[in-house]
Order: sequence, then structure tokens, then C-alpha cells
Amino acid sequence: MGLAMRTAGVLFLFLLVDLLPSQTESVAVMSVDVGFEWLKIAIVKPGVPMEIVLNKESRRKTPFSITLKENERLFGDSSLGMAAKNPKQTFRFFQDLLGKGAENPQVAAFKKSFPDYDIVKDEIRGTTLFKLSEEATYSPEELLAMMLNYSRSLAEEFAEQSIKDAVITVPAFFNQAERRAVLQAAKLAGLKVLQLINGNTAVALNYGVFRRKDINATAQNIMFYDMGSKSTTCTIVTYQTIKTKDSGIQPQLQIRGVGFDRTLGGLEMDLRLREHLAKLFNGQKKSKKDVRENPRAMAKLLKEANRVKTILSANNDHMAQIEGLMDDIDFRTKVTRQELEELCEDLFERVPIPVQKALSGAEMNMDEIDQVIIVGGATRVPKVQEWLLKAVGKEELGKNINADEAAAMGAVYQAAALSKAFKVKPFVVRDAAIYPIQVEFTREVEEEEGIKSIKHNKRILFQRLAPYPQRKVITFNRYTDDFEFDINYGDLGFLDQEDLRIFASRNLTTVKLGGVGESFQKNLDYESKGIKAHFNMDESGILSLDRVESVFETALEEKLELESTLTKLGNTISSLFGGGSSTTDKENATDTVQEEEEVPSEPPKEDEQDIPEPAEQQGADTGADKAEDKKTEEKNENDKEAKDTKEKSEDGKETETIKTPEEEPKKPVVPKKQKIVDEIGAVQTVHDIPIILEDEEKKSIKKLQELTERDFEKHELEKAANSLEAFIFETQFKLEQGEFKKVSTAEQREEISSKLRQVSAWLEEDGYQASTKELKEKLSELKKVCKTLFFKVEERQKWPDRLAALDSLLNHSNIFLKTVKKIPEDEQIFTDVELSTLEKLISETSAWKNETLAEQAKLPATEKPVLLSKDIEQKLGALDREVQYLLNKAKFAKPKPKPKQKSNATDSANGNVTDAKEKVITPKAEGTEDQAKDPEPAQEPPVVEEKVLELADSKTGSETEQSSDEKPKTEL
Repeated sequence: MGLAMRTAGVLFLFLLVDLLPSQTESVAVMSVDVGFEWLKIAIVKPGVPMEIVLNKESRRKTPFSITLKENERLFGDSSLGMAAKNPKQTFRFFQDLLGKGAENPQVAAFKKSFPDYDIVKDEIRGTTLFKLSEEATYSPEELLAMMLNYSRSLAEEFAEQSIKDAVITVPAFFNQAERRAVLQAAKLAGLKVLQLINGNTAVALNYGVFRRKDINATAQNIMFYDMGSKSTTCTIVTYQTIKTKDSGIQPQLQIRGVGFDRTLGGLEMDLRLREHLAKLFNGQKKSKKDVRENPRAMAKLLKEANRVKTILSANNDHMAQIEGLMDDIDFRTKVTRQELEELCEDLFERVPIPVQKALSGAEMNMDEIDQVIIVGGATRVPKVQEWLLKAVGKEELGKNINADEAAAMGAVYQAAALSKAFKVKPFVVRDAAIYPIQVEFTREVEEEEGIKSIKHNKRILFQRLAPYPQRKVITFNRYTDDFEFDINYGDLGFLDQEDLRIFASRNLTTVKLGGVGESFQKNLDYESKGIKAHFNMDESGILSLDRVESVFETALEEKLELESTLTKLGNTISSLFGGGSSTTDKENATDTVQEEEEVPSEPPKEDEQDIPEPAEQQGADTGADKAEDKKTEEKNENDKEAKDTKEKSEDGKETETIKTPEEEPKKPVVPKKQKIVDEIGAVQTVHDIPIILEDEEKKSIKKLQELTERDFEKHELEKAANSLEAFIFETQFKLEQGEFKKVSTAEQREEISSKLRQVSAWLEEDGYQASTKELKEKLSELKKVCKTLFFKVEERQKWPDRLAALDSLLNHSNIFLKTVKKIPEDEQIFTDVELSTLEKLISETSAWKNETLAEQAKLPATEKPVLLSKDIEQKLGALDREVQYLLNKAKFAKPKPKPKQKSNATDSANGNVTDAKEKVITPKAEGTEDQAKDPEPAQEPPVVEEKVLELADSKTGSETEQSSDEKPKTEL
């Protein structure tokens, strides 16, 4: 696995086109794969492409578990270890409670599976709370925020920098309330969520990114079957290359069909095996109590059941054994794979159902599926693979993807793509909304003269499996006063009854509009274009109402004048860069849904009928185009506009037609129109799960911050205590070493040892009550007592290297000085002052070394040394700077010009050369350009260069290129 991950990281270096950090601030991004049982974290930072974060135990995945004790919090493996001791305070598998009301059937199922928790109703929001005491209650969002904050701390420690931007995975079947709950938790944790990405989409992206070379114009249909700890999702994905506007031909993945089962997973198998083990223990009658009534015993049984299930995936039988299960009674029994399969037989029968749902949603059959790939830990169960093979009718299942880390790796690639700090190769992702959403409203309709009835209307905003992100606009044409409409889920007939009950309320939001009548009264002279409501389904799959506007138009009277050539040119440029018919506008266009009669009982009157504007299903922000070229798009756009114009003109309404500059002289000019837009007030009432109020949100943030600060203070206290204890033991050990005994007397060592014993005794008796400040002060006192001893030992340890470096520099400096003195006077580049300065410095440094060494030899080892490493370094630096100055001067010095022979003035005036020697071209010396230009015979170069190179190789300082006019500064 390690080799595979390193290979993936190397491959990502080629996918990571460019890195654009212009500042020193943090540029790393992270992904968090929030599973029901495990947490996987990945990061991308400069120099670390797509890497899984290791936790404190150096593991690649972390148990999704948190323990809340009175004075501390435990996460991950530490928390999981406390699950058997403190089951009521250790929280796991609680993601099912996110975005659920207290009466939700999933809440009841959670209480049945984990009866130890005290779950109460939040009277403000109607959701659930975990009650630890009368004062301490925590919502599922707060618990998830704690885990996300812990994930962030692991990622920051791994990346060695702060991280705020993250992509978080969620199950594809999460509805609007559940997705909002995850975003709320991330907000409480202080994370900036770049996107909530569906887990199945992240897996598909990871698969496609590392196989982009295999993706071409021919569509490839891949089925991903993901069975995790709590749920199962089957996804059909189509890979093929498409033509994009900005990046040319690029690979794309499109979610075609999704089937799921919320409660089919490995956890349900664990719970059934736990129940089986509990029955066996009770059947032994070694205890009069029922083991099911003991929370600690049931927590131990669940842990053992998970272990046994994992081993039975590769073995036919295994022994389940727990020491001291209850009342000091040991439990030991044999479990076979056949027993486990019989316990979970009805679960295995449900394995094919998500496959059938995915095929039904995609309107495909298995013959069109090229490959089936399994993902998720529970797919390792042999019986699951057996049933899946029968369902898909394939010879084998694909296992060429990391079942545990695929979602985290795909999500972190998306994080890098969304971050401004990285530029990655494009990979177009077209995700799909699982649940349809529609707008519902009522209106009075006059069926006969004087008889009116209430008409209930429905308009689909997003069909089932509609791609997103996407924007939509619905236009209400028949209202002139304030009204309201509902945003609801559409037809959910594809869900079973259990899934339908989880939704609780299918009504998402009621929107009450105010100010419609005032807007119409204010614009009586204008023609109404309707009330337009703008909706947006963002990258996270969350629907929002951006704004509501009333739109009016009127024609302006203008003199028809011939446009000048310059005006035409300006209009052409305007149409190219800001016109309404450009390709960019087409991509970012918002789909329009008109208010219309749903199924009219009889043909309505022509002046009362609303003709719907054609809508195009496309993403607003993804930039993903279909495989048509620009000419085809422009032609379709023009045809669309022509059709719109024709339909609107049948209603007797004035329309504006966009014309090209070439068409304008041939057709009459259409009068310009003035457009008036009034913003309409919209009050939204949420019906599914209310959002957290601002005051409650601030309280939650403050509560979590206090817990984080408490954990930090506890960590600092433990760190200070450990540092003090470690210093005491290390120093006591050092006092027995020969090098420490050599530089100290017995009395000095006894003084230090006595002080160490005093602090050690204090630490054992009162240290557990000491503050961080007190512990640090004690450590500072001990370091002060030991400072002189440590200094003497440290100096003696530094002497050999420092003195060797000084001897080497003196030796090479002498060689260099002797060499440059032999240079002929007419070629000498150094002045007498420079050479004498170097000679003097060499002599003084050598003398200082000899005198100091002699003086140090006279001193006993227990005295403070006179030969100090800092003095040696100072002498090294001074001599090195002087030598470097001369070396740089030699490096950049130009050779002195050679004297040229005098020529005959007369011949020179006539342009003739009389000297035969000047006609001879001397051969060019190898590697010397100046001699080729100089007619004089080449001379032997001085020996300076060889000695310079030798000296440069042995210098102790860092060499920097500088001009010969100033001495270089070299740091040691």
C-alpha cells in the first residue's frame, strides 16, 4: 500500500501543472472523508502532492470516536480504547442523527442499537441532544465539529502550517437538512468548506484522475459498489472526453445513476454478531445478570464482534474471547463463517437492490456496464462479493482501487482544483442531485363566468439526477399582489417507505413575498415581465433562493439614424466582450421555468395563456460544455432566440431581437426598451430542520473554543511535566558519564545531584497539582544549576571540528598567499596592501591559536575553558572573509591588455600593412578567447586558478559571488 501511495503521489506531480503561491501565508488544503466508523484525511501542499495524513499513532485512518470526560477530550484511537470503560461518554456512529428531528425513525433505530446514550430533544430546533449532565449537552453538529477540528489539527501538524480550506465528503443520499448540518458543523469548527462532495463522486474522481490517459471520446460506463460501515451506495459513472471552452479536450465524469441502502453495512453485521455472542454468554448461566443490561460488557462484545467478523473474511472459523466480560467472568466461544452468514442472510439478500436502483435511475442495463469496482470495508466479506457477482453477472469484480482511501484522495484532488494556490489539470465533474425539487403555489382560476376555483400548480426546478451546480429561474406571470409559494421535494416514488419516513417533512421552505403590489403600482406605465425567483443549487448540492425580482419593460422613442462605422465597431466589440449572445453568457445562462397551466381541462383563452420559455439543463459554474463546437452552439442559440421571439409575438407582446451588425442594415431597427427591476422582499420559513439561531451558534462556538483551550492547557501542562521529568533522568544519567566526571569535581556533581533529588521528590508529591508555570520554573532552576557543567562538556565536544577547520583554512591560506606572490609583476592583480593584510591576518590567527591552546593546556579540566568555540568561529570568519575577497577579485579581474607594436605611419595612412609578423595569425589556445584576439604569442597562465579551486573546496564559510570592489560577507 505504501508503494502504491508513493506512486500516486509521483503521478500527481504531473497532474499538478503549476503552483502559484505568491505569499508566505498558508496554501495547503485538506480533505476529510467522514465515514461512520473511520476518518481519513488527505492534504496537498507545495512539495507534498495528495498525501494521506498520518495520525499520532502513525496510522493512515483514524477511528471516528470522541470521548468527553469531565476534564479532557479523547479522539481517535485514544477514545476507542476508552469505549469499553466509558461507553456513555464515548460517541460513535452518530452521523445518523445529523439533520434529523427527535421523532425520526433513524433516531429510534440509533437508540435501540446504542441504549447507553441519554438522548433528549432540543426544544428550540426539535432535533436531538446528547445529555452528559444537567449542564452539559452536545448536539450531533457540535460533536462532528469536534472531530473536524481534530482532523484539522492532525493535518496542520502533518503539513507544518495552518490549514483552513477543506473539502468534506458526505453520503450521496444526504438530503438538504443533512447537508446543511455538515456545513454547520464545519462552521463551528472554523473550517472554510470549499465543497461538500458526495463520497461516490470523490471515488469516481480518484479513479478517473489516475486513468485520464485511458479516457477518450468513447463513453466508458463504470459501476462503483461501495459498502461501508453503515450504508451502501451503488453508482454508475460515464467517463469520456469532451470539448471545453477554456481548456480544449478534457476528460469528464458524469453521474448517471445512484442506488443506495441507508442501513446496509458492516455495522449491522457487527450488531447481529454481538447479539449472538450475548445470547451465548447468557446461555452459559455463569452469571445471574443479563449481559445486555451492562453497557461496558456490550461495548466489549461489539469490539470483539468486529474483530471476529474481520478475521472470518479470510478464515472459516475463529475463537471469540474476552477476559472479564462481566463480574470477572471470562467468555470464550467458537464462531464459524457459516454462523455469521446465517445471522446476516437477509442482509446479503439486500446486496443487489442498490444495483437495480442505480440501473433504473440511469435507464441502463448491465450489458452497458464495462466494469464493476468494489469500494468500502464491508465489501471484503466473501458473501457480499458472492451476491454482488450474481447481481451484476460479471466474471469478476474490480479491486484495482484503494477501498479505504479512494474517497479522501479524490476529495483532496478537488480541493486542489478549487484552491487558488494550485493549478491542476482539468477534470470535469458533473454530479447529480438524487432528489427532485419543485415549486408549488396556488392561484384563483375563473372556470366559468363568475365562478372561481383554487388551482394548485407544480413546477419542477430540478429533476431527479439533474446535474449541479446549476441555477434556475421561475417566472410568475399572473400575480400583481403579494403571494407565497412552497419549495418541496418532488416525486419520491423511487424510495421505499423506510427512506420516505426519514424525510419527515417533504416541504422544505415556504416563501412569502412582500412588496409585489407596491411595485406594480409604481410601474403602471410599464409592461410587466413577471415576478422572477432566482434559485441556485451550489457545488455542495444545497438549494438556496438567491433573490426575487419584479421586472418591467417599456419601449423608448428614438430617432432612426444611420450608425457610423465607428459606432458599429463599438457595438461589435461590445457584443464580443459584454454582449448577451456570447459563448460565456450561454454557459453561465440561468435556466428559466415559466409559470404555466399544468394540465388545462380546456383550451385557455389566448390572452390568458403563459407560454413557457425553453429551458436547458446545464451547470452555471462548472464551465462544462457538451461536445458541440462553437458554431453549433451559436446556431442553436440563434434558433432558440428566433423561436422565443416568434412565440412571444404570438401573445401580442413586444420582444427585442438580437441582431448581428451585418443584418442591421437589411432589417428595420427595433426600438430599444427600458428595463426596470424591483427587488421583492422574501421571508423564508424552513420546514424540515430549522437552522441554528445566531445566538445559539455563538454559544456553541464559545463552548467548543473553551474545550479546545482546556485541551491545549492540559497538553502544555503534560508537556511541561514530561520535560521536567525527562531532564531529571537525563541529567542523573549524564553525571555518571566519563566526559562529565572529567570536567567536574565530586562536590559539584553532588550539588547538582542533590538539587535533582529535591525536584524529583517535589514532582512525585506535589507535582500533579502544579501549574504549567511552576513546572517551567522548576526546569529553569535546574538548567541554571547545570549550566556551567553542560557548557564545559559542550565546548570540549566542539573543539575538534572547529580546530580542524581552522587548521585547514590556515594551511590553504598560506598556499594561496605563496602562489599569488609568484605571479609576475606585470600580471599581478592584487595590491601590496591586500597581500600584506592577508599575510598579517594569517600570522595573527596562527599565533592566537598557538597561544590559546598553550594557555588551555595549563588549566585543569574542571575550570572554565579559555579556548571557546565562539572565538574559534570568529577567527575562522575573519580569515575566510579576507580570502574570499581576494578569490572574488581574481575571479572577476580582467587581464591587462598587451602592448601593441608601432606600425609605419605612411603605410598606415594608405591602409597597407608592411610588417610580415602582423600578417601571421597565432593559433588560438584551447579555452582562451582573449588569446585569439591578441596577436602576441600566448604565455603560460599563472598557477592561481588551481590553488583557488583547491581553497574554494576546503573553505568553511558559504561562498557568495560579489564584485571585486567590496569584501564579501560570509556566514558560518
